[in-house]
Amino acid sequence: MESAYKILVIEDETSISKFIKINLEREGFKVLPAYNGEDGLIMFRENCPDAVILDLMLPGIDGFEVCSKIRELDSDVIIIILTAKGQDMDKIMGLELGADDYMVKPFNPQELTARIRAHFRRYSQDDGTSKTGFSINELQHKIYKNNENLKLSPIEYDLLILLIKHPNKTYSRHELLDSVWGVSYIGDLKTVDVHICRIRDKIEEDSANPRYIETVWGYGYRWQGNES
Repeated sequence: MESAYKILVIEDETSISKFIKINLEREGFKVLPAYNGEDGLIMFRENCPDAVILDLMLPGIDGFEVCSKIRELDSDVIIIILTAKGQDMDKIMGLELGADDYMVKPFNPQELTARIRAHFRRYSQDDGTSKTGFSINELQHKIYKNNENLKLSPIEYDLLILLIKHPNKTYSRHELLDSVWGVSYIGDLKTVDVHICRIRDKIEEDSANPRYIETVWGYGYRWQGNES
């Protein structure tokens, strides 16, 4: 349900922020307001929102840097930037930094809502699972195989969903460690191997001959996008 979606609004103009918040909450979304880039990044890390509405002209850390940092933290979160009328270079730069869409001020709140819904629909449909019998319910943090709920720990869930969403992309152990455990985590790379082994025990028919998570020897792992 849409009411479970969290949307972080990073906008320094209080009147615009309240305008967005009122209209999105009316449509059933949970809205988290931040009024500068620094607070926006803190709230992003603490709340893991599903989408970000980001003004580019912010005091302190501007929206371009915020967009870049958010994209480094999360490759999948939906980012919609707000730009001033006629600022075409701002739109281009924002999109190049990883934004998914843009809205030009002043904007129709119904159009903003429609665009958010469209992105959520596309995001939920494009999860790389249809050919392998896996399905994802991100709102409940559950992954199913052939409609059976997999009993995964939080780390196993994060690791598996990262692989599933990027079929055929090879991740090094370092990349997996940074993406799932965090760049500040201090631990052995073998931690990744241990968790992959546990996941395989839960999803593979024969974990000794894995069908879904392929080992790239001497490097890392990748998700097989198609069934063999």
